[in-house]
Parts: sequence; C-alpha cells; structure tokens
Amino acid sequence: MEMEKQLSSTWEGYVDWRGKPSLRAKHGGMLAASFVLVVEIFENLAYLANASNLVLYLTEYMHFTPSESANAVTNFMGTAFLLALLGGFLSDAFFTTYQIYLSSAVIQFLGLVILTVQAQSGSLKPPKCDQNMPCHQVHGAQAAMLFIGLYLVALGVGGIKGSLPTHGAEQFDGNTPQGRKQRSTFFNYFVFSLACGALIAVTFVVWVEDNKGWQWGFGISTLTILLSIPIFLGGSRFYKNKIPLGSPLTTISKVLIASLLNTCMARSSSNAIASMSTSPTPNEDEITTRNTPKNNTPSTSENQELQDTTISSESPSQSLKFLNRSVINKPAFDVLKCSVQQLEEVKIVIKILPIFACTIILNACLAQLSTFSVQQAATMDTKLGALKVPPASLPVFPVVFIMIIAPLYDHVIIPFARRATKSETGVTHLQRIGVGLVLSILAMAVAALVEIKRKRVATETGRVGSEGPLPISFLWIGFQYLFLGSADLFSLAGLLEFFFTEAPFSMRSLATSLSWASLAMGYYLSTVIVSVVNGVTGVSKHKAWLSGSNLNDYHLERFYWLMCLLSGLNFLHYLFWARKYKYRSTATN
Repeated sequence: MEMEKQLSSTWEGYVDWRGKPSLRAKHGGMLAASFVLVVEIFENLAYLANASNLVLYLTEYMHFTPSESANAVTNFMGTAFLLALLGGFLSDAFFTTYQIYLSSAVIQFLGLVILTVQAQSGSLKPPKCDQNMPCHQVHGAQAAMLFIGLYLVALGVGGIKGSLPTHGAEQFDGNTPQGRKQRSTFFNYFVFSLACGALIAVTFVVWVEDNKGWQWGFGISTLTILLSIPIFLGGSRFYKNKIPLGSPLTTISKVLIASLLNTCMARSSSNAIASMSTSPTPNEDEITTRNTPKNNTPSTSENQELQDTTISSESPSQSLKFLNRSVINKPAFDVLKCSVQQLEEVKIVIKILPIFACTIILNACLAQLSTFSVQQAATMDTKLGALKVPPASLPVFPVVFIMIIAPLYDHVIIPFARRATKSETGVTHLQRIGVGLVLSILAMAVAALVEIKRKRVATETGRVGSEGPLPISFLWIGFQYLFLGSADLFSLAGLLEFFFTEAPFSMRSLATSLSWASLAMGYYLSTVIVSVVNGVTGVSKHKAWLSGSNLNDYHLERFYWLMCLLSGLNFLHYLFWARKYKYRSTATN
C-alpha cells in the first residue's frame, strides 16, 4: 500500500531538474508552463529582431548583392528551423528538454556576441562604399566571422525550437480532460508569445537598427537571450522533465530494415511473433480499455481518457501491414529484433508524415510575408499620418492579427465549438490545420488582387518606371497579411498540438519539431518555385514573370495566382489524407 501511494504521487517517466522523481503535487501544471511562455517571448524577439531586417544589413554593410543577401537570409532562416529536428532528436534520445534549452540558449548567445562585436568594429567589416572607393563584398576572415556568428545563432534557435514547445506541453497531464484542455490552451498561447516577441522585434528593434546602428540591434538581441536564461531557470523547481528513452531514429531504422529483410526471407512455418516486449515507459495518453473494470460502465470523463487505438503487446495492428514483417519470424540479425511496441510507434510516425508534407506549400505562402509582400509595400505610400513605417516593420500586421485572434480563439471560438459539437476539443487538430490551409489560399488570391490594383495605379499615374512611392496606401497589403497571419496561427498551433499528442511518448520532441521543419522547407520551396517560374516563363524570348528593373515590371499577380492554384491542389491532397487519418485518442476524435 505504501509503495502504491508513493507511485501515484509521482509522474511516471519524469524527473525534476536534479534528476529526482517528479512529484504530482509539486511539478508541472500551468505555473510551470507560464515560464516557458515568457521565455518564448524573449527567444523569438532575439531571433526575429535580426532575421526580419538581416537582408538590409548584408546589403548595406556587408555589400552583398540583393539576390545574394536574400538567398543568405533564406538559407539562414531555413537552416535555423530545420535544425529544430536536431534539437528534438537530442531531447528524445539523450538529454531532457530542460538541458537542451539551456545549452541552445548559450550557443545562440555566443553567436549574437560575435555578430555584435563585428557590427561595432569597423575593422571587422568591409570599408564603406564611396565615389573614390568601389564596394568590396565581405570576404576572408570577416566573412568567416559573419557566418560563424549567424550559424551559431541558427544552431541555438534550432535547439530551442526543438525543445521549448515540448517542454511546456509536457507540464500537463494528458490523462485528464482538464490537463488536455490546458495543454491546448498552452499551444494557443505559445503562438501568442511568438507573436509578442515578433511585435517588439519588427517595431522597436528594427527602428533601433535603422536609426541607431546595427551594433545596438544585435546588442539588444544578445541581452534578450541572456535574460531568458535566468527566467527559464526560475521555473526549475516547478518543471517535470521527461526521461530520454534512447534514439527514436534507431527504432525507426530498425523496424524499416527488419521489415525489408524479413520480406526477402522465407517465412518460417511457425509464423510467430518474434518479440512481445513493450516500451519501459508508457505514453501518458495511452490508457487502454483493459484498465476499465469489466463490470462497470465508464463515466464520460473516463471515456475521454480511453484510447481510440492502442499499442498492443499481443499482436500488431492491420494498418501498414507490410511493416508487420519486422516482428514476424526470426530476425536476420539479433540487432534487428523488434517489439510490437516499436513497430506500432513507427507506424504512428509514418501516418503523420503525409499531414506534415501537406503543410509545406502553406509555409511557402507564408514565406511571402518577408519577401514579395514587403517589396510590394515598399513601392507604396507607407506613411501613417506623420509616421513613416519602415518596410521591415510591415510584418507587424500578421503579428497583431495573431495576438488578437489567439485569445479570441481560445476563449470564445473553442468554448462555443465544444458546446456545439459536444466534444472535448471542439475543433480537431486536423480541422484547425485545414482552416489554415484554406486561409492561405484566400491570402494568395487577395495578394493577387491587391497587386493588380497597385499596378493599375502605377499605370494610371504614369509611374511604371519610377522608383518613387505610388499614391496608394500600403494598408492595402494589410488584407493579405490578415489572411496569412490567421493561417499561421491556425496551422502552427494546430501542427504543434497534433504532432505532440499523436506522436509516441518516446518521440514527442522529434515529432513536434516537424512543425518547424515544415516552415524551413516552405522557405526553401519558395526559392525553388521562384527559380522554376522564371526559368519556365523566360523561354522563347518571353520576359520572365519575376524579373525587371523594378517591381512594376514584374508579373507578380500571376505568381500569386499560381501560388493560389498550388495551394488549392495541396488542400485537396490534404483532405485525402486527413479523411483517412484516425486519431489515437477518442477525446480528439
């Protein structure tokens, strides 16, 4: 009895920051997660303060060409988000999310120190351009210093993105309806915190960089990420930290290789399951019907805890049956011996990959927030009364929309949806992601219509070849930002929660990191689409859509219509996979 009482008072599979068993009465909950939300404001401020305006720094101070600076920024941002997979992998395999965040924040801090020192010292940058001296692009040791600083920042950002959302979500009890609702609220406010940090970055810090110097902008980012460390440490005594369970990539590789090799081998006459062992730590959401007494009918709240599907210790499921060969017959090598638990975990990962793939086009649309949309607005009247808004601050529109919609969604829309659908979630994760996809389609259509209007004004006023601002307010761009910002909120929060709740317990951080990897691939895909469009439309002496002396010579509206079409086809593709997908928990269903 004493042993049972002790076990029920601890979080199974979790420890505190000292490595001792985590206590239910002391660790986890909204208080612990609130530290994560505050830290995310600081972290995203430090990252976006420079990323949103970096193209200007590389062009004016490092003397990159516009195309080279744009590619450098795209590569930097894409790499940072892609490295979230590394952060997620390490969080699952070898370290706690607590340890990964702290080490990543230190790495980002060191990178920002290098960039700040370089921006401050004239000898560490190429000389300024003037009439007597031609421009020389940064090279040699100066270029090495620049890229070492940038990619240390990217490595740090990747580690933080791969660990921090999971660390916050793990503070809640996924076995109770209240815990699941609080976890959903956390993901909404995590995106809200992202937007708060971005708001300060694209307004105050961008103004400082443009008016006081880049050394001050990098300095603010350095100080911000440094301050985030003691704030994060302040929540140490409240955190519960998941014990790493070994490399998820090893499990995935073993199951895939074993199924392939066993397919090539003759089946034994016994055709028996080779291994029935299960993972030492159960998924906190994986509560099966066998835990319910046979003679009792479970209550509504208990029903919500039951799983739609279980990871059986007796026989593999019939989905993705070709993988079942990994546990049938004697394995070709002992090292490839797989348990049914491992097999079912790999199946779960494979099932969520099509959903991940369907969000890449959406993020290619979101990439337009920092590329063509900014260039559009830069050709328009950016005055608000006596205030002139810098082009790099234009992403403030989607940021503000996210900050307005996130609380509205959590406190108004979701409670209404729960009452209307009589379900715990109100809106399922896949429905939420689908709304984001639809909004991205509308955003591209609106962007095309706004561009048509902008070019019409340029033609009617005879300013097609002029570099000066057109007599049309940049607020027209706000419409496409509204849809893109809303799409970002719905898709990112939906993806984070979907991957976290659906992934196996041992692979949560890696799976959640797919949300950021999708963003990175969206950036890369946007660059590829632009290159392909120019290559295809520029043949046979035709002028490429996205080329010319200025933006008025571009056929940007055609590009936006193309993105609208691709997004529509992608949405149909998404519907196919979303309709086939079966959630693991009845609460989500």
